[in-house]
Amino acid sequence: MEAQGVKHIGHLDIAGGGQVVVQGDYAFVGHLRPPHGTSVVDVADPRRPRIVAELQLPLHTHSHKVRVCRDLMAINSECFQDNKAFPGGGLKLYDISRPTAPREIAFFRTEGRGVHRFDMDERYAYISTEAEGYIGAITMIVDLRDPGRPQEVSRWWLPGQWRAGGEQPTWSGREHRTHHPLRLGDRLYVSCSMGGMAIVDISDLQRPTTLGRLSWTPPYQNPVHTVLPVPFSIRGRRWAVVVEEDVTEDVWEDPPACVWMIDVTDERHPVSVATFQVPEDGFPQKGKRFGAHQPREKVDDQHIYVTWFSAGLRIVDISNPYQPREVGYFIPDPVGGHPMAQTNDVSMDGRGLLYVIDRHNGLDIIEFAGR
Repeated sequence: MEAQGVKHIGHLDIAGGGQVVVQGDYAFVGHLRPPHGTSVVDVADPRRPRIVAELQLPLHTHSHKVRVCRDLMAINSECFQDNKAFPGGGLKLYDISRPTAPREIAFFRTEGRGVHRFDMDERYAYISTEAEGYIGAITMIVDLRDPGRPQEVSRWWLPGQWRAGGEQPTWSGREHRTHHPLRLGDRLYVSCSMGGMAIVDISDLQRPTTLGRLSWTPPYQNPVHTVLPVPFSIRGRRWAVVVEEDVTEDVWEDPPACVWMIDVTDERHPVSVATFQVPEDGFPQKGKRFGAHQPREKVDDQHIYVTWFSAGLRIVDISNPYQPREVGYFIPDPVGGHPMAQTNDVSMDGRGLLYVIDRHNGLDIIEFAGR
């Protein structure tokens, strides 16, 4: 284990996860590989976390993302490794009024490979899903007012995705698509993989409207994973943190996936002003991923928390957006026979404790001293 500026609190030997979220005394982990689906972990004592509920999956499906809001839990259902037995995916909803006994109450079905990532609040889900007539995943807004009967509200997509509507893509393949929408106020901040980022006006939820877009792929080669809006101004300007994703294990990119600081003061003309990159010295250059992946999806002070695969968790001060600087890090020991960490996601609870999940095995609970 390597760390700077953080204290290690607890560890749980658990199957690798794609996402971890915390509500109250429970952490919810969406796993990367079936048959593991979703685990509920009691973290009332963070020194001794323990699994109290598990959802299992058939081998053709994975549900590696999870969200919770009060008594409602949502998980994605997506095809695993192009398994031809996959019957179709979507968004599954569970009653978690008893967190130790999740109860499925609805399955909102979608097309193609199903749902990949999503955001959720008390009323709506904002999902990335494939849909009939479109090439690649699009954004779909789903009304959860009656969780037992979720209803589609509207769709947003990149021009060129709606093949059934006569649109023609200017790219090849399916890599220009919605990867992950995040809501702040009446805006959706949408990562579009190789299509860059988009800011979408949802003041009228029935008619999402593109305000601005920005893309640097090409000439850069890493897909955009998450567009994280900063909910307050810094130096009198508005900002979004864009996190790319390292998607290869046997190729060393130059540069590896990193963090971009985007000035979104003028929403119609987003501007990149700086990047943050972890120094490559001391990290493997082949065989496992090294590069950015996913931030904690909330900004409440000058710090952002970004998972970096073999470089663990990196804590970055953005109080000067033109010169983001690292102020702490945590690299867990690899477990389960794996040669190195592959840190995948991070969340924070109401006590300020950070939950760091590895994509292969292990959940670590840490505390950042600089918070």
